[in-house]
Amino acid sequence: MESKVLWILSNLGDAAFLLPLALVCALWLRSVDTRLALRWAVLLAIGMGFVGLSKILYAGCGVEITAIQLRMISGHTMLAASIYTVAGGLLFGGFGGGWYRLGAAGGLALAAAIGASRIMQDAHTPAEVVAGWVLGAAIAGLFLARVFDRPRKMPRALVAGVGLLAVSSIAYGHHAPFQRMIEHYSGWLCQGFGF
Repeated sequence: MESKVLWILSNLGDAAFLLPLALVCALWLRSVDTRLALRWAVLLAIGMGFVGLSKILYAGCGVEITAIQLRMISGHTMLAASIYTVAGGLLFGGFGGGWYRLGAAGGLALAAAIGASRIMQDAHTPAEVVAGWVLGAAIAGLFLARVFDRPRKMPRALVAGVGLLAVSSIAYGHHAPFQRMIEHYSGWLCQGFGF
């Protein structure tokens, strides 16, 4: 039973599941303000860049911080902390006022559970999960602070919620090939840069 719960939580943090959710959020934001959608895409790409770089440096070059057992940033945790926090904030933002904070807090809690599952599965160390959670939370916090810098009630929250649910039902259980690609190409990349 415990391994089934860990497997479910881990699947909830996979890029193949979360990136379509991020796209639904971007499309919803585009209907409100195109600049917000672009800001969301840029911040998420920066977070993914940090994760990818850390994984390439470890897998291809052997770079790690051994004192705290930090080899790479947990991608599952970073994506979960950024995407669930933003999705929750936007959905609860449909109620107006400060409700977006409750949705954001729920996203951060789910991301922490996903991170804990990655530790329990021996996929990451605590330091790697904390790094991913902090990076994702920072991305979400920066973004939500901009969205709700003035009182705003997110329009069409019910429609967006249905869209998120529909995409979730299709994407759940799929796995993105990013880790295999990093392992395959990182040695070549590090050699190309003289590591």
